[in-house]
Amino acid sequence: MDTDSTRLQGVALYYAFRNKLVRNYIFGSLFAVWIVGSALVLTTISISPQEIKRLAIIFACSMAVMVAVESWVFTRHVRPIRQGLFCRTCTVQTIETAYRQAHKLPQLAVFRILVPHFLGLAIPAAGLTLWQMSRGLLHFPPIYVAAAVAGAFLVASMHAMIEFFLTTATVRPLMEEFHRLAQETHRIELNPEGHVVLSIRPKFLLSAMLIGTSPLLLFTLAAQIRLGNLNEEMMTGYWGWAGLILLVDIIFTYTGARLLTHEVERPISHLYDAMNHVKDGRLKTVQNVYSDEFSRLATGFNMMVRALQSREAQTRAMLDSYFVTLAVALDARDAYTAGHSLRVAEYSELIGRLSRMTEEDINVIRQSALLHDIGKIGIRDTVLLKEGRLTEEEFDQIKAHPVLGETILKQIEPKDALAPLLPGVRSHHERYDGKGYPDGLAGDDIPLLGRIIAVADAFDAMTSDRPYRKGMDVAKALSILEEGGGTQWDPEYARIFVDYMRNQRLEKAAGDDT
Repeated sequence: MDTDSTRLQGVALYYAFRNKLVRNYIFGSLFAVWIVGSALVLTTISISPQEIKRLAIIFACSMAVMVAVESWVFTRHVRPIRQGLFCRTCTVQTIETAYRQAHKLPQLAVFRILVPHFLGLAIPAAGLTLWQMSRGLLHFPPIYVAAAVAGAFLVASMHAMIEFFLTTATVRPLMEEFHRLAQETHRIELNPEGHVVLSIRPKFLLSAMLIGTSPLLLFTLAAQIRLGNLNEEMMTGYWGWAGLILLVDIIFTYTGARLLTHEVERPISHLYDAMNHVKDGRLKTVQNVYSDEFSRLATGFNMMVRALQSREAQTRAMLDSYFVTLAVALDARDAYTAGHSLRVAEYSELIGRLSRMTEEDINVIRQSALLHDIGKIGIRDTVLLKEGRLTEEEFDQIKAHPVLGETILKQIEPKDALAPLLPGVRSHHERYDGKGYPDGLAGDDIPLLGRIIAVADAFDAMTSDRPYRKGMDVAKALSILEEGGGTQWDPEYARIFVDYMRNQRLEKAAGDDT
């Protein structure tokens, strides 16, 4: 889509958005001011036709002030959105500013109704009314003005609530348009996280409180004015009764709002926590304990998690198969080392399980062990397959295979996919006493994978046949591992492996005897 078409689309969307906001505002104003306000005033107080005309003039003047102030505020509020939709080639900053402003607009609508709208009407109206009362042109008690201001605030609060939810629905097409603009023009994804977003708790609490208490408060104020000609003792009794009713209503409304809010927040929080687990790689389903629409959300979430679990299992199986294929292909270069990488992987996995490591860590150990000798791909056959004693130069070439293997794996994209396997590939020939290669690391400075694979690699190397020697007896190999614990190999992992293998041999011997 070219820039002119994009701009025309943005202009049309802006005017549709603005016109809908204006229609919503007019509807809310007519309902709140003309229907509710006028009905309360005209049915509550008894005044002459001449006073009605004077009140109408006051109301018209106050409306003019309110419209002027509110129009100025409204223009400032929508200006960033207008700029974001009218520009030919918007910068990222312009789009993001417009997007954030669209998120703020429902809250700004509440501000607009409660500040310029309410004050722009109430202050001039109250001032002009008190002035005409001082001139003897209006004849009712000043307390009526205070009651009218309080009632106007309640009506404005209800209007603000309606405006908030109508504006929330109105700005959604804008969000979609700004997302589209950001993707098409700058290849970025807009993210509302961190922007001004009103949470469910205040929305539910304030809305429920307004819905539950405003009509009763308006009724109480109207009744005060309507019954204003009663004697002081009767009015005192009225306010004692009205105050008790209001207190019960407020407590009931607040309690109901808190319970309703909690009922909505709990499943949302439950699902949000579960999504964080998924984001961190822990694919766990949630318990579906709901009996309303949240049950459908929980069911959908669990279906998604199960699909991800199935896909992850397939990916892991394919990746493991890929590693096994590489290992087999590497071992196939030398008939005498066939199966070496697979056996080292099995021994390494065994050590991980005996050490009570997690399944995720064990999976990394196995994969790293499968590829621990991948660097030997870069060693010439004349050196790698030489049957006699290696020269010092040839041994240096062999000693280069851990670093070469790490270098090879670093070329695979994405780079972070195989990053956890690299320490095992590079450090499986380090010695616990620091006399190994390639880095001369010692003790716990040797990566965990390297210490585990070193034990498994040495055991298989000692017990496997070579062209120049036959593999040694398992018992002797275990004795060498035991003696070398703390010097050549990690003493803990060497001990764990030796103890297990000896126990297995004893159990097998006992079984053969029976």
